[in-house]
Amino acid sequence: MRIITLNANGIRAAARKGFFDWMARQDADVVCIQETKAQVHQLTDPVFRPEGYHCYYHDALKPGYSGTAVYSRHEPDAVQHGLGWDVMDNEGRWLQVDIGGLSVVSLYLQSGSSSDERQQVKYRAMDYLEPLLRKMASDGREYLICGDWNIAHKKIDLKNWRGNQKNSGFLPEERAWMSELFGKFGWVDAFRVVDPREEQYTWWSNRGQAWANNTGWRIDYQVVTPGVAAAARAADIYRDERFSDHAPLTLDYAFDIRAGRKPA
Repeated sequence: MRIITLNANGIRAAARKGFFDWMARQDADVVCIQETKAQVHQLTDPVFRPEGYHCYYHDALKPGYSGTAVYSRHEPDAVQHGLGWDVMDNEGRWLQVDIGGLSVVSLYLQSGSSSDERQQVKYRAMDYLEPLLRKMASDGREYLICGDWNIAHKKIDLKNWRGNQKNSGFLPEERAWMSELFGKFGWVDAFRVVDPREEQYTWWSNRGQAWANNTGWRIDYQVVTPGVAAAARAADIYRDERFSDHAPLTLDYAFDIRAGRKPA
């Protein structure tokens, strides 16, 4: 099973930069996109309906903002657009497909970098998600939550950690919440199961020479239940081409996607 996640920073812009050509060569089972920045009625070009995939979009009410997408080679048993909570749903931040015993989510957690007001919205979303994530981790299904969580968990997950301890994305409260996510909540950071190395980043500021110097942050994750984590085999952050200010994160799993379990 191959899963890809990407914050596209505008799906139409990513398409112009060759993302869908690259995606067609990856043979992925599921591709999750965040920050589509488009309404579905604007995506009439066939490129946005990749051949061989079932395609789903969850748009923000505000044009040109936020939004998520999922492309799946396997027809889902169910598709869930949102969580029934307007703070997430009005911005198209949660899109879930259920395939057999596995649920795959494209999640775009709020950023608080633009203002304190948005940081407070981010905290509200984290508080709302906490009981949901606890319940999901123990309900008997396997889950794989792909997306831009807008939090670097540990010092290893961003280049300039010393200078960012008071900035959104690396605040003590955010990092503690991630530690709970990967602790008491019962979830696993799948990337770190297979790749413990330093300087493995998925996002780079457009300011300065961040991309050229690899002065980045790892804020894009595949957050999984333990059964999926046990099947993680390889991970890749693709940097040979640049489709966005984020890079695609690919993980391969020895996992039967339809049966929802690790093969015997």
